[in-house]
Formats: sequence, C-alpha cells, structure tokens
Amino acid sequence: MSGNTMRWTPQDWPIACAMIPFASVQDAGPAAWARDLGQVAAAGFDAVDPTDSWLRLADLDDAGRARFVAICRDLGLTVPAISTSRRSVIDPVQGDDHLAYCHRVIDCAADLGAGHVSFGLFGPLSDAQRAALWFWTEPGVTNPDDPATRALAVARIRDLGRHAADRGIHVALEMYEDTYLGTASDAVAFVTDVDLASVRLNIDIGNLIRLHRPVQPWAEMIALCAPFAGYWHVKNYYRMTDPSGVILSHPAPMMGGTINWRAAINTALDLGFSSPFLVEHYGGDGLGVCAENRDYIRRILAQRRTLP
Repeated sequence: MSGNTMRWTPQDWPIACAMIPFASVQDAGPAAWARDLGQVAAAGFDAVDPTDSWLRLADLDDAGRARFVAICRDLGLTVPAISTSRRSVIDPVQGDDHLAYCHRVIDCAADLGAGHVSFGLFGPLSDAQRAALWFWTEPGVTNPDDPATRALAVARIRDLGRHAADRGIHVALEMYEDTYLGTASDAVAFVTDVDLASVRLNIDIGNLIRLHRPVQPWAEMIALCAPFAGYWHVKNYYRMTDPSGVILSHPAPMMGGTINWRAAINTALDLGFSSPFLVEHYGGDGLGVCAENRDYIRRILAQRRTLP
C-alpha cells in the first residue's frame, strides 16, 4: 500500500494542484505566494503541491514557512505532498547539494504535515530545451550507463528513504526519460533495488507518452508499475504517429489524450493504490485544465463500487 491510513471518499481524496502553470516566486515574497495560491483556491482546489520550481519551501526560514502555512490555511488549502524538479542526487556538479536539499524537503514535509515527497533523477533543462516550444522535443541530460553511478543513485535514494521513514514520510520516485527510472522495467528494477517500504514510484507515464520516439504502450507501463505506485503525478498528451515514422505530441486534458486514465486509475485502485494525486498540465490555461482533470478523477472515483 502507499501510505493512506484512512479510507478516503471520492469527495475528499486528496487531489493537489501543481504550481507549474506559475512562474517562480522564490524571491517575490508572501504577496506573490498569496496571489498565485488565491487563483488555485478560486479554481476549486482544496489541496496544493508547492512544486519547488515555483517555491522552494524547504529553503525558507521559519518565518517565511509560517507565512506560507497561514496563507494556505486562510485559503482552505492543504499540502498533502511536496514535489521537487530537476534536483538529481547524482548530478555531476550539484549532486551533494541536491541530496542535502532533498533531506531538507523531507523535514519540511514532516513539519507541515505533508505525507509525501516526490524526487527524480532528471537534470536541468538544456539550452535547446529552454528554446523549444515543448522542452521534451529536444534531448536533455541522461543518466550515465555506468553501474557505479546507478549504485550511487540507489544508495542515495535509500538514504533519503530511511530518513523519510523516520519522519513518517513516503517517497515517490518520478518516472522520467533517459534516467534510471526512464522505462517501466527500469523504474521497477530501481525501486526494487532500493527495497524500502517508504520508497515507491511516481508513475508519471505522461512524461514518457509525450516523447517523440517509440515508447512502450501506456497500458503495459501501468500494469507493470501500478503495484509499486505511490504519490502520483497525472497528465495526458495527444500522441500522433505518421506512416513516415514521425511522432508528434501535444498536451491534452486527461479525458481526451492518448492515455485512458479511467482504465489506468482503476487498475491502480484494484492493486491497492491509496495515495494523493497531483494534476499537471503544460500550455494554455494550465490551471483551468488542472481543475477539469481534478473533477474527472473525482468522477472516476465516484463511479467505482469500492475504494481501497
């Protein structure tokens, strides 16, 4: 199981809004935090993940963190989880710093009462990715095909997992291309090697379905990874293939893209999934699409006969 100590109903299952539609506010102060969080609450959300590309909560001082908590409380927002982005603990330059930061994230989550954190092994965006309309259409940093580096990744995630267990936190490892979590089989092998109850997978298969290259069918990825699922980032893409071999993708609402999220979620629920969701979307009115995705998930949950 993945960390839920109670039976949630379809109406109160935590579905957090990602902050990826918003620019970084790390140096902007509480007024900017309240402005963005106010939009999240106005869109009908009662939960938010302060994704660290928006705000690094773990790097705020006590006063700043208390102000953030007060803003969320006034807006009726809970924080079920904290996600990190591009903070790989095996980064060749910043790996040690990222490891220390991830430990701070665990402590921050515990102090805030958030039960989950999401970590990944993907690196910073390349110049080509920053210049592209959709960053995933350009190659990024890859984890080296090196047993020693992979062993270091396992050891460092295991270190984080032990710390998380001590603080009552669950770690979810985000699936992402060209990392040691870059395919379904690689992700399962990695989390199996870590071998801690506190460490599961963030089966963010949208990160893979959007790639302009051949990928495993989404249903096969879900079947393999769902038994290991923890905190879950969900989003969808239209994936188009041309007879010439050209593959294109574009962000889509969960109900309309290539992944059948009703089938994917029901499969995971059948296997005991019981962690919060995080809804994400790139492009357009990202917040509005996230709100529609939240409502779609609640309909899926409501139409089941039983929940875990």
